[in-house]
Amino acid sequence: MAEPSIDTPNVNPGDEPGDNSVDKPDTSEPRKPGEYRELVWQGLWKNNPGLVQLLGLCPLLAVTTTFTNALGLGLATLLVLICSNATVSAIRQWVPKEVRIPIFVLIIAAFVTCVQLLMNAYAYGIYQSLGIFLPLIVTNCAIIGRAEAYASKNPIKQASFDGLMMGIGFALVLLALGTLREILGQGTLFDGAHLLLGDWAKVLKIQVFDFDAQFLLAILPPGAFIAMGFLIAAKNAIDNRQAEKLAKQNKPKEIARVRVNFEG
Repeated sequence: MAEPSIDTPNVNPGDEPGDNSVDKPDTSEPRKPGEYRELVWQGLWKNNPGLVQLLGLCPLLAVTTTFTNALGLGLATLLVLICSNATVSAIRQWVPKEVRIPIFVLIIAAFVTCVQLLMNAYAYGIYQSLGIFLPLIVTNCAIIGRAEAYASKNPIKQASFDGLMMGIGFALVLLALGTLREILGQGTLFDGAHLLLGDWAKVLKIQVFDFDAQFLLAILPPGAFIAMGFLIAAKNAIDNRQAEKLAKQNKPKEIARVRVNFEG
């Protein structure tokens, strides 16, 4: 029997449209074996928020001009995703269906404000570099999507782990895009790392190429769309190759026919 997808809402037989009752967590249902492994697979690859769901593209394409900016936004999104998933899961039995989305947004906004204040206090350079895209994490569909699709229907432990994996998957896409654009656009890597990690991180800067002028296409938004397209194409090529390999392994072996002649 095929197992239901993780994103599939759990619908109880007694539920009816327009029912004003509050969802109650099903704590008696045993957890499926291999659930955490499936969460890792979904968050990092199969259902990656950036490469597959294509959520949060606005900050993803705008901020990833350098590796440092990508790391700063990735860490902020990761922290908000874990905390919001855990909080939504903890209060899900007291949240009515009709007002669940505004409550989820308020929870996400509270954690985004905390992250914003922390960056303002301890990493002011990267706070200025991220600009308006830091508070815009509130509107990131990847975060509210996980709160609605998974955290509101599962225990705190699984919801927090789902937020961790989805956050890491989104951050990895940010880092890959930031690395590619910084090398092609400026010829450097880890430029401005001291804005996030402190003055000691100035030694991390690497000059990969010496350009007379910056490659503007890689730095501007059109370059971000092109680089994102190459990343998605690479993922699809890997998936297709794995599917063909799996199909060949599962292909039934042909039975050789033996021809028998009756003479006489």
